[in-house]
Amino acid sequence: MGCWHGILRELFQVRGMKMGMRIGKRGPAALMAVAMVMAGALGAARSSEAQAGDTVLSQAEMSKLLPASVYFKGQSATTQVRNSGGVKFADGTFVLATLVDTSGYSSEVAQKYQAYFIAETPIKIEGHDLPAGVYGVGFIAESKFVVLDVGAHDLFTVDSHKDEGLKRPTPLKVLAEGGGFRLYAGRNYVGFAR
Repeated sequence: MGCWHGILRELFQVRGMKMGMRIGKRGPAALMAVAMVMAGALGAARSSEAQAGDTVLSQAEMSKLLPASVYFKGQSATTQVRNSGGVKFADGTFVLATLVDTSGYSSEVAQKYQAYFIAETPIKIEGHDLPAGVYGVGFIAESKFVVLDVGAHDLFTVDSHKDEGLKRPTPLKVLAEGGGFRLYAGRNYVGFAR
């Protein structure tokens, strides 16, 4: 107890001058109890902050955020909000993806351009840097995922994965996974994170 008494006495000194507080026999224990309560409150605040962080968006939230149609390669494509997914990061920025109706596009473009992808913040897709922006994306042959600019020029291609354990595959969705997220098209997916 004597050690704590000395430490706490030093805590109550300001620039070498005592604050005029007398610490009796029970004073150190009481001050430790107050310090522990304050530390617990601070830890709880940090914990709720982490729990209120990045979230996967619901279909209702997606329908409020996505437009009815989007521009890509000189045309307007209708979005399929029912086949969309996204993330709202703790700082309020979004990553959104939605399947689009590619009728009217050449078969070369339609093969690659399956979804419209909006990133309000830089992210990494399978470890590859993607700056904030608007893109076309698609899962293509040989287990690949391609990212295109709005002019349909390939920016990069990464390996995609297959999740045989996925219980209910859908045409497109986003799920949280570990410290990041997965963009799914059926059972195929790529991982992304900030």
